[in-house]
Parts: sequence; C-alpha cells; structure tokens
Amino acid sequence: MTQNEDLRENMLRQVLEHLSQQSESQYLKILTSLAEVATTNGHKLLSLSSNYDAQMKSLLRIVRIFCHVFRIGPSSPSNGIDMGYNGNKTPRSQVFKPLELLWHSLDEWLVLIATELMKNKRDSTEITSILLKQKGQDQDAASVPPFEPSGPGSYENLSTGTRESKPDALAGKQEASADCQDVISMTANRLSAVIQAFYMCCSCQMPPGMTSPRFIEFVCKHDEVLKCFVNRNPKIIFDHFHFLLECPELMSRFMHIIKAQPFKDRCEWFYEHLHSGQPDSDMVHRPVNENDILLVHRDSIFRSSCEVVSKANCAKLKQGIAVRFHGEEGMGQGVVREWFDILSNEIVNPDYALFTQSADGTTFQPNSNSYVNPDHLNYFRFAGQILGLALNHRQLVNIYFTRSFYKHILGIPVNYQDVASIDPEYAKNLQWILDNDISDLGLELTFSVETDVFGAMEEVPLKPGGGSILVTQNNKAEYVQLVTELRMTRAIQPQINAFLQGFHMFIPPSLIQLFDEYELELLLSGMPEIDVSDWIKNTEYTSGYEREDPVIQWFWEVVEDITQEERVLLLQFVTGSSRVPHGGFANIMGGSGLQNFTIAAVPYTPNLLPTSSTCINMLKLPEYPSKEILKDRLLVALHCGSYGYTMA
Repeated sequence: MTQNEDLRENMLRQVLEHLSQQSESQYLKILTSLAEVATTNGHKLLSLSSNYDAQMKSLLRIVRIFCHVFRIGPSSPSNGIDMGYNGNKTPRSQVFKPLELLWHSLDEWLVLIATELMKNKRDSTEITSILLKQKGQDQDAASVPPFEPSGPGSYENLSTGTRESKPDALAGKQEASADCQDVISMTANRLSAVIQAFYMCCSCQMPPGMTSPRFIEFVCKHDEVLKCFVNRNPKIIFDHFHFLLECPELMSRFMHIIKAQPFKDRCEWFYEHLHSGQPDSDMVHRPVNENDILLVHRDSIFRSSCEVVSKANCAKLKQGIAVRFHGEEGMGQGVVREWFDILSNEIVNPDYALFTQSADGTTFQPNSNSYVNPDHLNYFRFAGQILGLALNHRQLVNIYFTRSFYKHILGIPVNYQDVASIDPEYAKNLQWILDNDISDLGLELTFSVETDVFGAMEEVPLKPGGGSILVTQNNKAEYVQLVTELRMTRAIQPQINAFLQGFHMFIPPSLIQLFDEYELELLLSGMPEIDVSDWIKNTEYTSGYEREDPVIQWFWEVVEDITQEERVLLLQFVTGSSRVPHGGFANIMGGSGLQNFTIAAVPYTPNLLPTSSTCINMLKLPEYPSKEILKDRLLVALHCGSYGYTMA
C-alpha cells in the first residue's frame, strides 16, 4: 500500500492509524513492516542503477508514514524514557531495528567518500608540488646552458626518467580526482535523501523541540562530507537537510557556506521553504471566508488592528490577508498595501513611545522608556507580527530600524560600533578606549555604569561584583563589549523579546538567519534607488586621494558597472544605512552631523580588502594596481562586510 503512488499519503496515514489502534501487537507489527519496507527502499535508492526520483519519493513517503504512526502510539516520546537511540530494549524501540541495516550502509558510504576526499586532497597537494617543480625545471632549462650528456644515451635516459614519467603520474592523479568528483555527483542526492530519512526517524523518537543526540553525533562525524555536499549544491539544505533549519547548533557549522550564496538565491529558498506545506491557491492573499477578513477602524487603526490580529487564526493569516476599513466597501491588494503603509508609520508614532529616532534621524530603535505606555509589550508583540506578516506576504514596509535592531531580530551579537546609531559621542569614547593605552591615565573606570532605570539614574553592574572591578588595559575589550550589550540589548531586552515573539509567529528563526542585517533591511523595506552622479558629486577624498587619481576613476567605473543591489550593499558598508536621505547625498549624516561620503587612501598589500568607518562615512580604499583587482576585492568586502574581514 505505501508504495502504491495512486493511494494518497493522508489516506494511508488514516488507514494505518486506525489499524494500529486495534491492539498493541497490531501497532508494533505495522511499524516493523513499515521499517522493513523503508529499509528495502533505502537500499534500492543507494543502488546507483535505480531511478533516483522514484526511489527517493518512495523512501521519504514511507518514512513519513512510519514516523506518524510511531508518534500516535501508546507512549509517545515526551521525556526521553522510550527512545530508540539510547539503547532501551522496549518493544517500541525494537521497531527501529530493521532500519539499522540502512543506517549502517549510509555510514559506510559516507566513510568511503570521506576517504576519497582525503585521498583527493593529498593528491591535489602532490599535483601542485609536481607542477611547481616542473615549472622550476622549465625555468632552469630556459636559463641554464644545455646539459651535455657524459655518454651515449644519457640524455635520453634522463629525459625518460623525469620529463615523461611526471606527466603520466600527474595525469593519473588528475583522473583520480575526477573520479572522486564523479562519485560525489552520483551519490550526493541519494545519500542526502537517506540522511533526511535518518533525521526523521531520530526526531520522531525525541520530545518536540529537541534534536536527537545520535543525529548530532552523526553530523559531527561526517561533517566534511556533508559540507562538501552543501558546497556543491546549497539547495540541498531545503531539499533534504531540513535538520540544519531546525537545529541552530548544527546550522552554525554550515552558515559560512550558506551566507556565501547569492542573495537572490537565498531569497528564493527562504520563500520556497516558508510557504512549503501551505495549500496552493490562485488568490494567495484572499481568506477562505468572510469571517477571516480583518475589519479595522481607520481613525484608530493601530489599536483596532492590534486587537483583530491578536484574535485572528495565525495559520490563516499565513495563507492570506484581506483587510476592510469599517464603513468602507473597498477590499483587495490595494487596501492590504495601504494597511501596511499606515501601520508602518503608526508603529514609530511617538504617541505610542515604542521606538525612538536614531542619531541620524532616519532609523528607529526600541525605546528603553516605552514602559510609560502600559500596553507597550503587547504593542511590541503586535509590531513584530506586522513585520512578520509583511515579510511572509512580500509586502514592503516604510520603516527602517538601526543596524543593531536588525541584529537582534537575527540573533547576531551587537558590537560597540552599533552604539553610534543612538549615541555617536559615546561610541567615539568607546573607540578611543580601544585604540589607546589606558594604563596610566587614571580613568578609574569600573565594570559598572550609571544608567536610567525606570526614570531614575542607578549604578548598574556590567557583571557580578562589577563595581569593585577596575577597567585595565587587559580587560578593556570586555568592558567595551559589556557596555555595548547594556546600552543596546539589556536596556531593551523585554521590548526585543516581545517583538520577536510576534515576529516568530510568522517567520521561523531558522529561516531568517539565512540573511545578515543589511539584507534583512532590504527584505523588509525594499531596494532604494541610488543616483550615482549625485553620489560622485558629494564625495570627498583624503589621505592622498584626489578625484582624478586612477584608483578613484576605477572605483566609480566599478560603481557604475555593479548591480543596484551591490550599490546598496556598498552604501550600507560605508554608512551603515541602505538609504539616501531626503535631499540626496549632500544630506548624509555622520556621528557629529552632516558628513559627506569620503574615500581615504590605504597602502596596498596583496589580498587586502577595503574597510570602512561608518561613524564618519569613510571608505578606506587600498591603492589597487588595477581596476580588476579593485572590483574583485570590493565585491568580496561587500559580501563579507558584516563579518569584519580585512584579508581574503
């Protein structure tokens, strides 16, 4: 039955669910049979002569049914007592026994590929060595007078012994390398599907929200091979490696590979996975019936919207939104768009005291004093819901947050540079502490600071006993980080938590971490238009650069050549914001007021990347020897900018 494609999976689940509830022996018999069929299908899938697509679908279908039936059993896992991975010999755990043959074959395949990869790596090193030696010999042959053989046949022997044997060896190693890649190409998708089945079986034995220790151990053991699979085909994460999206401790091992993929591809994966499992509809944004329409009052749109959204069915809101203003007939996407636009402005309305403007006046940060509004945490939760809904339905919002708040949404730690958005002078002081030796300055700083606590100034320790711990040259970096966390995180932690509670109702944390803080801003608020001629007109040059210098000419040619998305990344990289203020580049703000975009010269060394100082809108551009190198290094910096790299 499970292998009959004409039978729908849901119907099969219901039939087997009914049969399994007749008696425990019947339940165990069904599970054992499903495990045996899954094992047979899994081995067929690992046979390279089988039809991949058909066998993959069949295996995963059987395993899904197996896991469903297992979960509805008389003692579903809730406390880890009856889990197959821990070796308990209960009848329930024994139903997994047939599958152990499949997991053993999977393990053997991965070990084999790991061995080939290691061998390939050694051969690659040897090939490089051979090529370098051969190159050296070629150079020697060109610069040294011809060698005169001492006797008949000596030259021929020398030639045969060196010049001909090495190319043969080289060809053999290159062929072995190609063979290894062919093996990976042929097996990666098949093995990945079996890995997905293994994960599903491990997960159904665990309480909700927990990752199987056995599976974590499996991923750690085969780390290199799995990374190889993901490197070759990152989309495999969404096809088979769901465990990466559901398990942060495993996701972190692959994050550098994922973040290296083009932004456009990650956006497609994001929405593909976000909407997977939702029913197809020609009118995605139209609710099923009249009861699901959000009826709001225009004159109290924020409060009435908060009320109706909090009462609405979350699953239905994910499928579609329809809004109607009280007393008005209009409906459709135009009304939905207007609703999001108005709410974007209302969220940062100072009357609600939820957000405060940043130092540049164009971005917003949660207000640490928002408690003056008794409903502030409910409203923060609602604000998170609105942004989550907007992102879910690809509706742009007309609101921009500080870089640190985007980091909070993504779970990325803040750093001292983020303080500049709310207090530029304080950020400069922190920078000064890091840049200078404070040993003999008599600052008498301790690991405690005076801050506003519910309207009154209080001394707050940065760590236990902080008031008696002096800041020294050795621990000043820790002090700066803790001060940053207090100002940017601890002071607004309840507000952040409430916002994320609402946001995560529609956007899973595992999916949103595919992006960095700059990309999240683009996802939420869209791609701004950038006038390159206005940018050039309002740029200053320092540290030796002038407008007519070749490097500057190359730089602006590159800016003209790159995509609009990459121009936005460049603007974000240097200024910390993706937007040009009203009035153009002449009105860009820095830490101390108006501050033009500035390009400073830096001595060139190979592989050096451009860096920036966002407080003063300065791009530190090395004096690259060619336009090609400049473009390559600039693009690397833009795509890795939030990670702080200076060499690549």
